[in-house]
Amino acid sequence: MKKSVLFAGALLMLTACNQNQKNTYTLEATFGEPSLNDKMAYIVDFDTEEVLDSAIINNGVANFKGTVDGSILAGIKAGEDNYGTFFLEPDSLVMNEGFIVKGGELNTKMNDHLAQRRDIVNDFKNLSPEEQEAQYPEVAEKMFNLDKNFMDENMNNAIGYAMFIQGASGDMTVEEIDSVTTKYPYIANSKRVAAMKDRLIQIASTGVGAKFKDFEVTYNDSTFRLSDHVGKGHPVIVDFWASWCGPCIRQGEVLKEIYKEYAGKGLEIIGVAVWDEPENTIKAAAEHKYPWEIVVNAQKIPSEIYGFNGIPCIIVFDGDGTIVSRDKQNDALREDVVKVMK
Repeated sequence: MKKSVLFAGALLMLTACNQNQKNTYTLEATFGEPSLNDKMAYIVDFDTEEVLDSAIINNGVANFKGTVDGSILAGIKAGEDNYGTFFLEPDSLVMNEGFIVKGGELNTKMNDHLAQRRDIVNDFKNLSPEEQEAQYPEVAEKMFNLDKNFMDENMNNAIGYAMFIQGASGDMTVEEIDSVTTKYPYIANSKRVAAMKDRLIQIASTGVGAKFKDFEVTYNDSTFRLSDHVGKGHPVIVDFWASWCGPCIRQGEVLKEIYKEYAGKGLEIIGVAVWDEPENTIKAAAEHKYPWEIVVNAQKIPSEIYGFNGIPCIIVFDGDGTIVSRDKQNDALREDVVKVMK
C-alpha cells in the first residue's frame, strides 16, 4: 500500500513536470541600443498589462525563460519604451533588432500573413501612376479580404484577438461587440474588450442631449466639483487636456478666441488636466496664459465617466447642464458655441 502511494505521488510529479515542459517558452530578445545594457527588460501581457517575466539586458540581449498557458499577445518593454507586440507561446522564440519575433505557431502565421501583405503593397508600388489609379479599388479589396479571412480563421486564438483589438473593433457598437464575444470565447475573456464596451456605454450616456455627469477632483486640499459650475443657468465649456498634448494646445488658442468673445456674455470655460503631472499642467497653463480656471491632477477620473480615450475632448453644456456639443474642434466648435450662446 505504501509503495502504491509513493508510486502514485511520483507519477503525479512526473506528469506535472511534463506539463510544465510542454508549456515552457524561451525568448532571446536582441536590443540594438547600447544604452539599454544592464537595464531590465519585461514581457507584459497586452490584455491585462501584467508583467509576466523580466530579464537583464547583457551585451544587447535579454534571455527569458518561463511557462505560459497556451498563447497570448504580449509586449516587450525595456527602460521606458515599448518595443512592439508578439505572441508568447510554448516554444523557442527569437526577437531580432527589428523587434520581429520568430518561432512558435502563431508568430509564424502572423509573419507569413504580413509577408503576403507586403507582397501586395510592393506589387502595387511597382505599377505606373495610371495603373495604380485604375487598380486601387481592386488592390484595396484584395487587402481587405486577406485581413478579414485571416482574422476569421483565428478568432479563437491570440491572432484574432490582436487583429480585433487593434483595428477591427474601432467603429463597433456595444451590440456588435456583444455579438463577437458571444460567438468567440477567447475574445469574451479579454479585459481590454470589456473596458472598450464600458467606454462605449459611457460615451452613449454622455453624448449630445444627455445631462452632465458630476465628478470631483481634489488637489492641494482644494476640491473641484463639476456640479458647482455646470447646470447653473449659463453655458460652460469643459476642455479635457494635458500639457504634453500638441492638439490640446492648438485648441487652447481656439478657446482663447471664444473666451474673448463670449466670456462677458455669460460663457464659462474650465480646463481639466487629465493624464498629466500637476507641475507640468501648472507650468503649461501659465505659459499659454489661459484665463480660465484650470483643474489640476484629474488623471483618469473624467475619462472613466465620459468615456474618452483621446484628448482634447471638449464638451459644451447649456445652462441646464445638457450636453449640446462634444468632441468638436476649430470651426465646428465655434459654430456650436454660437448656437448655445443664442
